[in-house]
Amino acid sequence: MATTGEKPARTRLVSGPGMLLVWLYGVMVVGAVSRSVVQIATDFGRAPLAYTLSAVAGVVYGFITYSLVRGGETARRAALVCCAAELLGVLTVGTWTLVEPSAFPDATVWSDYGMGYLFIPVLLPVSAMYWLRTARTGRAETTG
Repeated sequence: MATTGEKPARTRLVSGPGMLLVWLYGVMVVGAVSRSVVQIATDFGRAPLAYTLSAVAGVVYGFITYSLVRGGETARRAALVCCAAELLGVLTVGTWTLVEPSAFPDATVWSDYGMGYLFIPVLLPVSAMYWLRTARTGRAETTG
């Protein structure tokens, strides 16, 4: 227990399965950001919505990665909210690309529920939300 003036121990979110999540989110950051930077720099007029959504996905992945590494209750909650928003984005964009493919002349990271990324974009937030809820129950390690 913390005494007056001491900070409480920060819950580690990168222990066990959390480390795998950090690694996977890191890979997704690199994939989404590099994809969107190249697409926006070389051919933005072709599919501005798709390329912008890929950039947004990269930012979301980056924030979740940072939150997982940072640890602590506030970061855990922020990551949980961001993962829920990510899942909503994947489901929305995935459905939109199937219902109205003409709106997306080129694919986004979240097109067809992340099929171009082996469905990792739809599976990752579900896994992360499960882990973050588990971390809240105190099964994750704490550091001093």
